[in-house]
Amino acid sequence: MTDLAKSIRIGTMVNATKGDAAKRIREIADLGFESFEPFFWQTIDGQDLGELGKRCADAIGDRDITISTLGMFGNPLEETDIDLQTLQGWKDCIDNAHHFGATCVAGFTGRIRNRPLTDSLPRYKEVWSELARRAADKGVKIAFENCAMDGNWASGDWNIAHNPDAWELIFNETPDDNIGLEWEPCHQMVYLIEPLPQIRKWANKIFHVHGKDATIRWDVIREHGIFGKEKFVFMRTPGFGDSNWTDIISELRLAGWSGSIDIEGWHDPVYRDGLEMTGQVFALNHLKNARGGAFVADPG
Repeated sequence: MTDLAKSIRIGTMVNATKGDAAKRIREIADLGFESFEPFFWQTIDGQDLGELGKRCADAIGDRDITISTLGMFGNPLEETDIDLQTLQGWKDCIDNAHHFGATCVAGFTGRIRNRPLTDSLPRYKEVWSELARRAADKGVKIAFENCAMDGNWASGDWNIAHNPDAWELIFNETPDDNIGLEWEPCHQMVYLIEPLPQIRKWANKIFHVHGKDATIRWDVIREHGIFGKEKFVFMRTPGFGDSNWTDIISELRLAGWSGSIDIEGWHDPVYRDGLEMTGQVFALNHLKNARGGAFVADPG
């Protein structure tokens, strides 16, 4: 009998930039994660992704664990050496996704640096129309994370897909069915945007979900405002922030969504460093409880 609870899987991200993804998967595979998102930061660093995919599959073995999405994070719209490495990394991930069993590659759109968001649209259309065709030929979807990377509408680096108004613009430039979002509530909450209604409107464009949350410090906002000297919001591991993940997953299910929610760690101000996996395993079980079908694991 099919486990309907697992139509939405709960997993985590693993850094693949330096070639350690398979090793890390093997280390944490028995903690109860149901999926992994190997990700690269700006470059694949000369790796053979076909071989890496096979090593990751070997690390998973006969466990009921999937890799649905690869991450490639950088700025593929500019043309410095590292930006060109990011663009090539996107091509390599698209071409080799099948070695991981993945059907999606996610990351940032890129951006023309330090210019208004709309100035990036011509270059965005040029790059992503070609990548969308390449991905479609491989049966792969492209998903943009909704992270501003400290940018805004007027200026920034890395990404233009951080705002729902920008989503309207980019999906108009690239109306391809295989271009969508790697969505998470955190990055909307950081900008005081209500995330939950977005699922109802944008569910058909949500291809992958990151498990990351935020805590908004309304007392700080009332006294100091936003983007002042006092920190008004913290990115959190799920279970420690303000989001109701039961509602989020319910809305995803109501929209007919299935896929993986992969935890993005390394941001929580408390559960980090030596407490990183303690926080991640707590988040794993918190999200499984929100979904239905909890699993209690020892973080070690």
